[in-house]
Amino acid sequence: MLPARELHWRFSRASGPGGQGVNTTDSRVELSFDVAGSAALTEEQRRRALANLSGRLVGGVLTIVAAEHRSQLRNREAARERLAQTLRVALAPPPKPRRPTRPTVGAQRRRLAAKARRAAVKKLRGRPDE
Repeated sequence: MLPARELHWRFSRASGPGGQGVNTTDSRVELSFDVAGSAALTEEQRRRALANLSGRLVGGVLTIVAAEHRSQLRNREAARERLAQTLRVALAPPPKPRRPTRPTVGAQRRRLAAKARRAAVKKLRGRPDE
C-alpha cells in the first residue's frame, strides 16, 4: 500500500456525458506517483518499476487519468485501482527463463507420418495421367 502523502491528485473538467453539470464539476482525475523518488519502494522494486514503466514515465513520475465516470469520487477510485494494478504488474518478478526442449523420437515419427499421409492425399488429387 502506498502512503497517501506520495500520491498527488489533480482535478479538472471532464468531457462527455453529464448535462449541465459537466460544465461545472471537476470530475476528471489525474493521479501522479513519483516512482523514482518514492520512499515506499525498495531499491530493487524501484529499479524494476523504472525499467518496466519506462515508456509511461515522465521525469520518473507515473500519471494515471480517469474520466469515465460522472462523479469525481468514482473517478478517484478508478484511478487508485488502475495505479495499483499498473504497479502490481510492473513490480512482478520476471518469469523464469524457458528451458529448451526437443521433440521426442515418437513425436518426430508421428509428425513425419502425418506429412507423408497428407502428401499422398494431395498426390491423389492430381491429374490421372501423371
